[in-house]
Amino acid sequence: MSDLNATAAALLGLLHDGPKTGGQLVSDAGERFGAFFSVTRSQVYRELPALASAGHVRLGKQGPRSSQQYVITASGKRAFKSWLAADSGPDHLRSPLILRLVHANTLPAKQRASLLETAKETYTADLDAAKAAVKAADEPIAKAVADFGVARARAALKLLDSI
Repeated sequence: MSDLNATAAALLGLLHDGPKTGGQLVSDAGERFGAFFSVTRSQVYRELPALASAGHVRLGKQGPRSSQQYVITASGKRAFKSWLAADSGPDHLRSPLILRLVHANTLPAKQRASLLETAKETYTADLDAAKAAVKAADEPIAKAVADFGVARARAALKLLDSI
C-alpha cells in the first residue's frame, strides 16, 4: 500500500496536467472523476498543505484574488506513480443514497416517495451525462470508465424501480 490516501493521489494526478489552484482542482476533479470519486473543497484545502509539507507539491504563481497555484514536484510524481502501482486493497462503495435507502423505512411514506423520486431524477441525469461521456471518450480507458458510469446509473435506476 502507498503512503498517499486516495484524495491526495487524485490531486497529484490532476497536477500532472500542470499547475492549478485549489479551486481549479475542485472543478477539474468534478469534471474528470464525475460520480466515481468525489473531491470536496474542504478535502482539497486540507490535503494541499499536507502534500506541500511532504514535499510532493510546491507553491506556484499567485493568481487573482490571492489564489495560490500548486505545482507537483519530482517527489510528488514518484509518490503518485508508487500509489498507482500499489495494491489498492478493497474497493468500497460509499453511497449516501444506499445509506438512506437502508434506513428509509423510518421515514413517513411521503418522504420515502420524495427520496426515491429525487434519486431517480439524479440518476437519470447521471445516465445522460455518462452516455455523453461515452460519445466524447477519445481513448479506450476513458470509454471503459464512461461505460461503467452508464452501467452504474442504470443499476441505480433499476434498484430504485424495484423499491
